[in-house]
Amino acid sequence: MLNVKNLTFSYNKTTVLKNITFKVKLGENVAVIGESGSGKSTLLKVLYGEYDIDAGDIFWNDKKILGPKYNLVVGYDFMKYVAQEFDLMPFITVEENIGKFLSRFYPEEKHRRTEELLKVVELTKFAKIKVKTLSGGQKQRVALARALAKQPEIILLDEPFSHIDNFKKQSLRRNVFKHLKDNNITCIVATHDKEDVLGFADQMIVLNNNKIAVNDSPENLFNTPETPLIASFFGEFNLINNEIIYAHQLKVVEHSTLKVEVKQSYFKGYYNLIEANLESEIVFFEHQESLKPGTEVCLAIKK
Repeated sequence: MLNVKNLTFSYNKTTVLKNITFKVKLGENVAVIGESGSGKSTLLKVLYGEYDIDAGDIFWNDKKILGPKYNLVVGYDFMKYVAQEFDLMPFITVEENIGKFLSRFYPEEKHRRTEELLKVVELTKFAKIKVKTLSGGQKQRVALARALAKQPEIILLDEPFSHIDNFKKQSLRRNVFKHLKDNNITCIVATHDKEDVLGFADQMIVLNNNKIAVNDSPENLFNTPETPLIASFFGEFNLINNEIIYAHQLKVVEHSTLKVEVKQSYFKGYYNLIEANLESEIVFFEHQESLKPGTEVCLAIKK
């Protein structure tokens, strides 16, 4: 179990994290979200032992996580950290990067593990290619596989799919999170993408103003967002009579007191996102067809 108690960290006398407390069980997936500058990446670096904290404690089971004041080498054998900057060896191949830290005394096991992880990150065809020739997204996938190679007990992922194009992102996300669950590896992922959270995370920590604003399941936070910050993470929303209403919760009806004038339609595939004026406010709702600017429609909240 990861146990974080009253963690406070400052950088250049500016408080970045204040009184952070949470627990993560073995094998759980926890997503950390928040606006840019909220401290997501800093939290992961602190958990990894990259920084010395001002106050509080971090434990993995009975092992206290300490910073560079106490450790000559940052990090622990049971923990891996995948940053947005990839620390790879560019002049050796993909498979050599992945297998670099696996024991040479068990070549068959090393080969099996390397092949397995090449499949997880969908790089089997690139096994013999030198890393320096890869794209940014491919390098990110190599970094993920290398972190998983020694089967850490806990892995920290900082925007793990940010460099990966949409053609690969969906299947890769499923592969990686399934591998973590299958191997009972605890995961903490800092992300700005709801697709990294919905369907995968057991908990969702929202950072705001240097603190944990809320810590709950993604389902609860999606269904009953307490603040516009939380709602904005999941999608387009409206604040109507001080109530948070998602765009998908509004429908066009024949008569209602909620009358709007269409400004713009945005094609989104299986629906259109409609931007409209409600008196002096902008509202968004989803509709099957595109609507012409100037069209007046009535809206109601879906039951």
